[in-house]
Amino acid sequence: MKDLIQRAEVLIEALPYIRRFRGKTIVIKYGGHAMLSEDLRLSFAEDVVLLDLVGMNPVIVHGGGPQITELIGKLGLKSKFVRGMRVTDEATMEAAEMVLQRINKDIVAMISRQGGRAVGLSGKDGDLIVSRKMRVVVRDENGRKSTLDIGLVGEVDAINPDVITTLEAANFIPVIAPTGVGRDGQTYNINADVAAGEIAAALKAEKLILLSDVEGVKDREGRLISTLDAPEARRMIARDVIHEGMIPKVECCIDALQKGVAKTHIIDGRVRHAVLLEIFTRLGVGTEVVRRRARVSDLAPGRRKRPERAHADEQR
Repeated sequence: MKDLIQRAEVLIEALPYIRRFRGKTIVIKYGGHAMLSEDLRLSFAEDVVLLDLVGMNPVIVHGGGPQITELIGKLGLKSKFVRGMRVTDEATMEAAEMVLQRINKDIVAMISRQGGRAVGLSGKDGDLIVSRKMRVVVRDENGRKSTLDIGLVGEVDAINPDVITTLEAANFIPVIAPTGVGRDGQTYNINADVAAGEIAAALKAEKLILLSDVEGVKDREGRLISTLDAPEARRMIARDVIHEGMIPKVECCIDALQKGVAKTHIIDGRVRHAVLLEIFTRLGVGTEVVRRRARVSDLAPGRRKRPERAHADEQR
């Protein structure tokens, strides 16, 4: 009986969040280890379907970096990275599209097996992600600037969200591969975090959630930071507390907040049901990056925030 009561309490804890987010769009960047473990793949699909069933509008943007690297190796090609971005020639772009298409279909099928209705598409469909060629500017030891050509790597020029809103209106879950199309019809490889952030901004999403292979953002002592506001995040980047691969994720969150996304989250995709735990519990399982920290006056009467974090839904 005690176990049954505890289960009921878990459901009750989720109730205010279900009420609050019903009808809201939640953009989730799906990638990393969560895509490779069968157990985590299943729990992710279950999370997405549950969000849909309780009236939210999940939108999935997926990556595929490790799988692309694997195929490129099998084809006898070499992967080269500049500042974390894959140098993408025509052959690499073709391989990337093959892999992303396969992953996209797998995610759609996975959601379908859990009772959801998903539709797969790429950023090229309906000119969803209009892109332009990215040019990387570097400085030499004398401070002189030069531009590196990293091939068919694109940056987002515009998002045309009509295809997504049409699918949402028909109660489908969009699953999006991060390729973009130039105004000249050229295909570009887009960073999946960036694509997710730009799509979330265009949709004025309630939440942007980035699944990662780490717990979240950590301080200098290696402790998880539950809540981080944008100004402090910038200071931590400048001080090299936030560094390496976490920098683009945090910058993606800050950019999305500036463009109108209500909340952003970097969560540990290695945890089963991480998406549900972040959305439906006070504690969460990662780092929320917010515009500003909650003040006492922001909290509902009778509710107390825990010392290190007020839940995302108490921040406004």
